[in-house]
Amino acid sequence: MVMRLGDTVSFYKIGYQLAFAGGLPFAAGLIAAGKQVFLDLKLHDIGNTVQKGVEAVAQMGATFLTVHAYPQTMKAAVEGKQGSTLRILGVTVLTSYDDSDLAAAGFDMTVGELVAARAAQARDMGVDGLVCSPEEATNLRGVIAPSMVLVTPGIRPAGSATGDQKRIMTPAKAIQAGADYLVVGRPVVEARDPKAAADQIVGEIEQASA
Repeated sequence: MVMRLGDTVSFYKIGYQLAFAGGLPFAAGLIAAGKQVFLDLKLHDIGNTVQKGVEAVAQMGATFLTVHAYPQTMKAAVEGKQGSTLRILGVTVLTSYDDSDLAAAGFDMTVGELVAARAAQARDMGVDGLVCSPEEATNLRGVIAPSMVLVTPGIRPAGSATGDQKRIMTPAKAIQAGADYLVVGRPVVEARDPKAAADQIVGEIEQASA
């Protein structure tokens, strides 16, 4: 897929599925080839374990690493990345969750309320950015520090299948909502012509950013 996409794509996300199938050595290869890598590992554990894990990731040269946006986890991650160029992203609420999912998990608040609360904690702890749904990007701009970035999954070009995502948006609308980076997976890798699909999405992003 990387060979098929060529120069169209310079930034790759590696999540659980690939990480557990040789994805970490593959990430190192991508970095050596001049690509940027977003390790979407969503770390969440006791502080010492998270800190040491982040220290190891920082040595790889990855650009982004995700952790779940719980206070202890974020604090440990920020400590672990010190002295490196790694940027920590806090995952507020998964884009496959809606209010009913939070209620089932025991949260007495809406998705928007929980996202805002975790965003404020991330800001205060020095986290570099957040992963959020594009629906929340505009509101979070009023919460986060100006230096923080917003990375939005759940991106689906018009006419694409939504799959298991519940809070989605087109690339252009996500940029207009305030997103800095868009995560686009299945609309590219499942396309009949992945490079053409990626070119179209990049063009839409550039037009929306102009």
